[in-house]
Amino acid sequence: MDNQNKILENALEGDINAFQSLFAEFQPQLKSYLYRLLTDRNDTEDITHDAFVKAFDKISTFKGNSSFKTWVFQIATNLAYDFLKKRKRWLPNAQDQAKSLAMSTEYIQQLFEMTNKTSYKGRYELKEHIDFCFTCISKTLTIEEQIAIILKDIYSFSRQEIAAILDKSEGVVKHLLFNGRKLMVEIFDNRCALINKNGTCHQCSELAGIYNPKQTKQSELLKIKMVKSAEKESKEKLYELRANLVAAIDPINSKGADMQDIIMQCTRLAINEIETIQN
Repeated sequence: MDNQNKILENALEGDINAFQSLFAEFQPQLKSYLYRLLTDRNDTEDITHDAFVKAFDKISTFKGNSSFKTWVFQIATNLAYDFLKKRKRWLPNAQDQAKSLAMSTEYIQQLFEMTNKTSYKGRYELKEHIDFCFTCISKTLTIEEQIAIILKDIYSFSRQEIAAILDKSEGVVKHLLFNGRKLMVEIFDNRCALINKNGTCHQCSELAGIYNPKQTKQSELLKIKMVKSAEKESKEKLYELRANLVAAIDPINSKGADMQDIIMQCTRLAINEIETIQN
């Protein structure tokens, strides 16, 4: 028996230290995933903790039909799903509402500036804002479509694993992915000015103009494969490039994570999902 199987065996027998060791291996990814679903750091921490407690409490029910990681992700996803059912789906113009709110509210502008100047995770990064945009647009999907898209296209779970997490057939998961990607592609094509000259959303460029020197902005744009390929690739290929970019970013611990979180809170305030911004 190898060491990993021994640790799992000990965890199944109720060894909390063994369980913690297994959980810790994918905890950062789990938190990142939950943040993309919940868009709130406190809720992410709470559900990560609840998933740990519930998984340990039910460890005797783990039969090994999937990996331990997939089994825990199923528990965490169910908790997040129940939480998200209480919220409304976002509209594609949520970021437009956030922009209007920020431009008309001095204290929000001050929060942006303070975060950018004082936080070691307060940089404005174009790539990270593309990640932010991906999250916002995924919130326009049904919860199950959002879960399937994020698990498959961002965290590389297989359709079989996603089926286990959602307790659906692989055929249903395939349908969720098809519908979710189709809507994501359509919204991106209509909105993103980085890849479509007729796009309505210029938030990336506008914020880069405020928080990054123009030369830096242009330099960063040239590094983004999605932007360089915009004129020659299909909309579906551009979505794939965008998803690959997002998959490489940790929305909780990146260099611009605090700045993006403030922007996310502004968006949620604008659509009446929260009552105030906490900094």
